[in-house]
Amino acid sequence: MKRMKQPLVVHWFRQDLRLSDNPALNAAASRGKVLPLYILDDVNAGEHAMGGASRWWLHHSLIALQNDLNGSLVVAKGDAKKILVELVQNFSIQAVYWNRCYEPWRVQRDTQIESELKSLGITTASFNGSLLWEPKDINKPDGTPYKVFTHFYRKGCLSAPEPRNPLSVPENLELAEDLGPSMSIEDLELLPSTRWDLKLENYWKFGEEGAQERLNGFLKSGLYDYKKGRDFPADEKVSKLSPYLHFGQISPNQVWYVVKAQGSNKNVDHYLSELGWREFSYYQLYHYPDLPDQNMNTRFNNFPWKDPGDKFKRWCKGQTGCPIVDAGMRELWETGYMHNRTRMITASFLTKNMMVHWWHGEQWFWDCLVDADLASNSAGWQWVAGCGADAAPYYRIFNPVLQGQKFDPEGNYIRRYVPELKDLPNKYLACPWEAPVSVLREAGVKLGETYPRLLVDIQASRNSALAAFNKISK
Repeated sequence: MKRMKQPLVVHWFRQDLRLSDNPALNAAASRGKVLPLYILDDVNAGEHAMGGASRWWLHHSLIALQNDLNGSLVVAKGDAKKILVELVQNFSIQAVYWNRCYEPWRVQRDTQIESELKSLGITTASFNGSLLWEPKDINKPDGTPYKVFTHFYRKGCLSAPEPRNPLSVPENLELAEDLGPSMSIEDLELLPSTRWDLKLENYWKFGEEGAQERLNGFLKSGLYDYKKGRDFPADEKVSKLSPYLHFGQISPNQVWYVVKAQGSNKNVDHYLSELGWREFSYYQLYHYPDLPDQNMNTRFNNFPWKDPGDKFKRWCKGQTGCPIVDAGMRELWETGYMHNRTRMITASFLTKNMMVHWWHGEQWFWDCLVDADLASNSAGWQWVAGCGADAAPYYRIFNPVLQGQKFDPEGNYIRRYVPELKDLPNKYLACPWEAPVSVLREAGVKLGETYPRLLVDIQASRNSALAAFNKISK
């Protein structure tokens, strides 16, 4: 890149791949000409480097951002601290601005970067661009953090000052140009060598435009029946904004105020509380940085988890013989997304019926989800496994048959992703092992051949999990 004499302000893009409601970008634009920068830092990410589906999403999202910036985005790969130090040493950089991230490895790295840049005489500033409330600002009256969601959200968040209003795209945004060649987005090598990702393109549109389109579609077709409809995976009643929120192609503030403007009713309130759950996940990660690796409830350190083995591979592939579980796992592989209800069902089946450690499921989701998020993924898996915050006073075990019958009563979801069962009557669709041989034959189903036999006995495995839990509880 060429040296520039005119002082520049670096806006370091991270999980805020948007121009609107971007506090750090607005601050940078108000100070001078902006050098927009993205750094893929796998060096410091370690075991929490992005999984395959997230890298695919990032590739296309960076292309969208590059287009929005008229080709001015500078792309780099490597140790972020080293790259930023070299940048300020080789160019006339007066400040570096960014929006905060909350993953422990990023917090540690950013603290080091801030110290290093200040020692070089560079102004730094960070902003909240990804949460409605800062985790450090929400505490119980005694100053300790909340451990129950309802209290966190109702007493903590809703009693705190209202989230800030969204910002417009900065009118005075002047971008640095003619810096010479930089790394291309293709050079980041984010796409898989075996192009399993091509099928995902049928389901998603990227960038701020894709996020706004998704939000508008949800307002028209999902929000009006959200509180009830969100539990039925065959229906399009959820927003599917999670990947856009994770990568910052839309901010929670934008979503909060647009949804709130639809009026005060049970559906609006329930959706806003789901944004609250996202906040609670980050809150847990902030106060408990070992969340991705350690049980919050340490009693589960003694839980007799089983070796994952081949049964885990069958769970990953959607070959457990339990239709609602298999439908969820196949939706994940086909689309890079899984409905929240089936996320809970599949996770419960793995950790309770199969008694496989939640780490294994969390890692599979991390690699396959386009919305893989360290806070939400870790908190969600610990919640289902029973070892996390806000756990039920009893050991919650989802019955996958009853869940399928209740939340996919017409079988539309199962038939969509488990087509080999499509001709079974609804009565047996969630439990084909209970169907008479004549019914199976008429539907063209042969258990063990055209569709797997059930991986574990539902009732027996439930009893084993309860016995194990009772043992560690004593």
